[in-house]
Amino acid sequence: MYRLLFRLVLLRLSAEWVHRAAFALLRMAMALPFVRALCRWRLSPRAPELAVSVFGQTAPGPIGLAAGFDKDARGFEALSALGFGFVEIGTVTPVPQAGNPRPRMWRLPADRALINRLGFNNGGIEACAPRLARPRRTFLGVNIGKNKVTPAEEAIADYQRAAARLGPHADYLVVNVSSPNTPGLRALQHVDTLGKLLAAVRTTLDTASPGRRVPLLVKIDPDLPDDEIDAIAGLAVDLHLDGIIATNTTVKPTGLQSPQEEIGTPPKGGVSGAPLKARSLAVLRRLRARVGSGITLISVGGVESVDDVWVRLRAGASLVQVYSAFVYEGPLLPRRLHQGLLERLRAAGIASVNDIIGADA
Repeated sequence: MYRLLFRLVLLRLSAEWVHRAAFALLRMAMALPFVRALCRWRLSPRAPELAVSVFGQTAPGPIGLAAGFDKDARGFEALSALGFGFVEIGTVTPVPQAGNPRPRMWRLPADRALINRLGFNNGGIEACAPRLARPRRTFLGVNIGKNKVTPAEEAIADYQRAAARLGPHADYLVVNVSSPNTPGLRALQHVDTLGKLLAAVRTTLDTASPGRRVPLLVKIDPDLPDDEIDAIAGLAVDLHLDGIIATNTTVKPTGLQSPQEEIGTPPKGGVSGAPLKARSLAVLRRLRARVGSGITLISVGGVESVDDVWVRLRAGASLVQVYSAFVYEGPLLPRRLHQGLLERLRAAGIASVNDIIGADA
């Protein structure tokens, strides 16, 4: 039913408008306690085989929603009730910002892809923090970035400010230096700059959360050359970083079937979805080969099916995120993926998803 609705109705409407409307309806429905309880009972992963050990904690399932869907932590509990094992909110910046001019999101249905140049539109850390401080059931990641108007030489202060305010409420914190939609942001991935940035954020987190180590991750760019990925892997080992998320959207997609005028030259923004599948998997495998099992890897980019989840886990990802596929497949996708993964584990006689992480590395 959702696929029919998507093809006949939703594709004719603005992608960003549909996102806002659908998210608002979901939050309204899940605000009713009996609806939320019913959805959690029917959709949430509860099988012990699916529980994954990560960052010294336990997520109910390895399949989560990537950052970008719930930018301001307005509905992560509602999204979790659909069956996601974890949700990552953000990207949140210190000061509210409107993002780039509209239109700024497009679908490429022929490629099962999205293009976005949203530009970190969000309400800022002061609006977000009270929502994160409420009691919750969701395993939650928090993704932070710098404001567009902040000069590169002052970027570290932006990340420190966001980390100090939001880090104490996060199950893990992500430094986003890889969005293509904030000018100059990707330059922060240069290993010398990135090392200073991550060290400063680590110190800030430890000060803001005494007695608790908040896991710190960095989200990287799929368009980086392999030698720069290797350098970031080495930096992560040297800094005892908790994890790496691979990867963000690409501005160098290949093999697209959509008309060039729909894509833009260069692309209108970052491309996500199926065209990113091969590269994000290659980056995951490269990272695993260089960091081993001591650093947690989260894989995102082109994940659409149980086969994709299975391959990413065996390649070394402890957690797997979806985004574009959620738009194309609808609200029952997380349940279908977790159920399919559970069936595959049981058919193979595997007692826990933890037992296949990195099995092919």
